[in-house]
Amino acid sequence: MTISNTRPITPELIAAHGLKPDEYQRILDLIGREPTFTELGIFSAMWNEHCSYKSSKKWLRTLPTKGSRVIQGPGENAGVVDIDDGDCIVFKMESHNHPSYIEPYQGAATGVGGILRDVFTMGARPIAAMNALRFGEPDHPKTRHLVSGVVSGVGGYGNSFGVPTVGGEVEFDARYNGNILVNAFAAGLAKSNAIFLSEAKGVGLPVVYLGAKTGRDGVGGATMASAEFDESIEEKRPTVQVGDPFTEKCLLEACLELMQTGAVIAIQDMGAAGLTCSAVEMGAKGDLGILLDLDTVFFFSSRRRHTR
Repeated sequence: MTISNTRPITPELIAAHGLKPDEYQRILDLIGREPTFTELGIFSAMWNEHCSYKSSKKWLRTLPTKGSRVIQGPGENAGVVDIDDGDCIVFKMESHNHPSYIEPYQGAATGVGGILRDVFTMGARPIAAMNALRFGEPDHPKTRHLVSGVVSGVGGYGNSFGVPTVGGEVEFDARYNGNILVNAFAAGLAKSNAIFLSEAKGVGLPVVYLGAKTGRDGVGGATMASAEFDESIEEKRPTVQVGDPFTEKCLLEACLELMQTGAVIAIQDMGAAGLTCSAVEMGAKGDLGILLDLDTVFFFSSRRRHTR
């Protein structure tokens, strides 16, 4: 199939997608031609730090990840640790720094929503959330606004979803005046023999998208979350996703019910890069390709508003 370019691929467009010249050359080497505008967006989504951990993997690999009670280490949506009696704890911790600096309420809220999805995608029912926050100096012009939005977003999403925020910590320092740290944690309970993974196995199996309608909010969010800030930061607000805790609560119950039927072969949470990332991850782990009919994806006709 040939996809025509709707926009010329210029150095400026490549840079706007967060790709360095050597990375773009790698794309040319891989596909043997100039990418289309859509393909450039796919590479941008998958090759940024937020999705690929391209600069942090080196350091993450130095951390201890194996033990007698570790059921699942790195490589899946969340970690799993055995707690005896056939039960296990499924947990995930993730940062949502850039989105929370740009749009404090929604940035923090969707950070919580993302890790809750990671947990129940593994087959666990979330039971608790926590956070670790770092802000700039208390008298900095943006600090009060950021603290108010982030704290409201973290608590508001968890409460609406039905999972309590049971603990957290916060510190203030001048080093965070230009960019805050918002780390969210969630834990859930599951049966040790009923953990669900994301590796798709079997040619010809149907791929089903479950969740809320999609929209334009959040487009480019993964790339934004990996970029450096400049004076155009306010223009990046639409790249922050809009949270929907009530729909996610319905999604939680639907997924856990489906998992009881034996029909789920593999399941993958959709993060900042949406269908692109989830489809690629599931297919790659099973050494398979995936065909997506995007015309069947339900979508909002207009952009949802950032309400906080």
